[in-house]
Amino acid sequence: MGNATPKNPSQPLPSVNDANEFIEQQLDERITAVEDRLGADAISLNGPLLFGVDDIIRKAVEKKFHEDPPRTKLVVLLTTGGGIVEVVPRIVDVFRRHYAVVDFIVPNYAYSAGTVLVMSGDAIHMDSYSRLGPIDPQLARHDGSQVPALGYLERYNKLLKKANAGHASTAEIQLLISAFDQGELYQYEHARALSITLLKAWLVRYKFKEWKTTRTQKRRVTDKMKERRAAQIAMELNNTEKWHVHGHGISMDVLEKDLNLVIDDFGKDSVLSKHIRGYHELMCDYMAKRNTKAALHFTGRYIPFM
Repeated sequence: MGNATPKNPSQPLPSVNDANEFIEQQLDERITAVEDRLGADAISLNGPLLFGVDDIIRKAVEKKFHEDPPRTKLVVLLTTGGGIVEVVPRIVDVFRRHYAVVDFIVPNYAYSAGTVLVMSGDAIHMDSYSRLGPIDPQLARHDGSQVPALGYLERYNKLLKKANAGHASTAEIQLLISAFDQGELYQYEHARALSITLLKAWLVRYKFKEWKTTRTQKRRVTDKMKERRAAQIAMELNNTEKWHVHGHGISMDVLEKDLNLVIDDFGKDSVLSKHIRGYHELMCDYMAKRNTKAALHFTGRYIPFM
């Protein structure tokens, strides 16, 4: 017989709900620290941008805005592999309906339609680990699968070019006939055009609104210059030949040096970086624990979906 002290049956083990409540309190504390450091309200979205996500965000933002004394600035901690580009304008409209300034923080990655969403921000906060991606929106096919629009169009155009030049094999000709639906091709072209249009408009309206003079020659920046720069960035992010794959990560350095896009490096603020990384790591761990593919969080509310 050992001398171990028997467990007290009057003290039950913590329940799963108790453990979840504790973690969510920790999430609240960590996102509040981000809010306080930036002087803003904060909301976190981790998951794909699919139909229905805009409804969840609208209800959440309205609840936060009306229940708490709102600030004029919102920061959005975004982690997403992308999604449906048509969802993005409704999300932006929700944010802008309630906040004069909207910034985006990318702790890890925001690809595709997520990059389009980030480009609607007044400021973009990244560090050396963060990544954006080509604006290659995903679209649903008839079989329910998600297809990167630009990759699909690029493959079709290459095959069509070979066929017109008389170099396509019989198998490639058959592929052109059977594998590409003209209705889907039109939908993909529309998604590409919409992505470029949105990005150009948002960059000029929000990201470039305080851009008054050029950095090197100190020339006065005109509206035409802003529109030209926005168009260049949109076309570069739409260049499949340059980025090659849907999930290609574009670093902060590349965005600044190659695309001439100003990025705020949160890594230079050791306190803010600690808050952001600590929050993001706990959020990802908690989502894995609950087997959740997507979640929205702000102080007092954790909303899992998918």
